[in-house]
Amino acid sequence: MRSGRRLGIDVGRARIGVAVCDRDGLIATPVETVRRHAASDVARIVAIADEYEVLEFVVGLPLSMSGEDTASTADARAFADRLAAHRPVRLVDERMSTVTAQRGLHQAGRNTKNSRAVIDQAAAVIILQHALDHERSSGAPPGATLRE
Repeated sequence: MRSGRRLGIDVGRARIGVAVCDRDGLIATPVETVRRHAASDVARIVAIADEYEVLEFVVGLPLSMSGEDTASTADARAFADRLAAHRPVRLVDERMSTVTAQRGLHQAGRNTKNSRAVIDQAAAVIILQHALDHERSSGAPPGATLRE
């Protein structure tokens, strides 16, 4: 397992969920939800990355259930490309992360309408935690680098 913090990113059309892990890569925790705005979203995420001294971004790649690219996949790749100017980026399969986050919040008694920003953060936690668990169990970094 590589040492160092990572920032988990759940890219949405309106909001971006952000999570961070500890230096040992054991547990992911929510940080904030960033509004999607071309002029400021990457700058805010880079500021968060600087604050936490992260070594890389782990961006969720929304694939269809069959594993094929979608319009959202292209959007996530384009956003990841913008982040890549600031830190290395790893793309990881995020299928079902938002659904899992919604389910968990519903079980905790929260509804979707009042929890959208929290759902984005929870999805980022799920994406990052899966990546950390994969790296710990396999010994290999998760997903693929942006250029692979």
